[in-house]
Amino acid sequence: MNISRLLAGTIASVSALLLTVVGCGQSQDGVVGTAPPATVDSHDHPSEGPHHGGLIELGNEEYHAELVHDDAAGTVTVYLLDSAAKAAVPTEAPELLVNLSHDGNAEQFKLVASPEASDPVGKSSRFTSSDAELAEDLDHEGAAAQLVVTIGGKQFRGNIAHDHDGESHEEHDQ
Repeated sequence: MNISRLLAGTIASVSALLLTVVGCGQSQDGVVGTAPPATVDSHDHPSEGPHHGGLIELGNEEYHAELVHDDAAGTVTVYLLDSAAKAAVPTEAPELLVNLSHDGNAEQFKLVASPEASDPVGKSSRFTSSDAELAEDLDHEGAAAQLVVTIGGKQFRGNIAHDHDGESHEEHDQ
């Protein structure tokens, strides 16, 4: 019997020691908890770009493109931005493409480089089109559009989903 008590006492002592060392989920401020602290998403995901256009994710948010669609002027402008969708990202690409389909018809539109004053020589972070058909087709009910651009020698694709209530939501592929 003494062996049983001795064994039980030893187990209790070891358990108490382990709970003290491990802390039993007790934080430094004395609060006991069983779950790890919740993680906080430090990535601030903006809903629009610096030019008040809709954002398109490129890659795994490696970059963003901002699409500014001016119905009145019939123009479409795309700005290439960094992962935070704040700073311009110039690329050597002379153009980018918008592949668009609606009503069973597929079309491809080119937006040509139109460098900002701050872009390095031979690079552009802004691409424009004055093709009224592109501007109109982007508003077409059921239109599906995808942006294709090369940045740093790597091709990126981003889906442009247009909401006809005035908001646009974009998704990404690589």
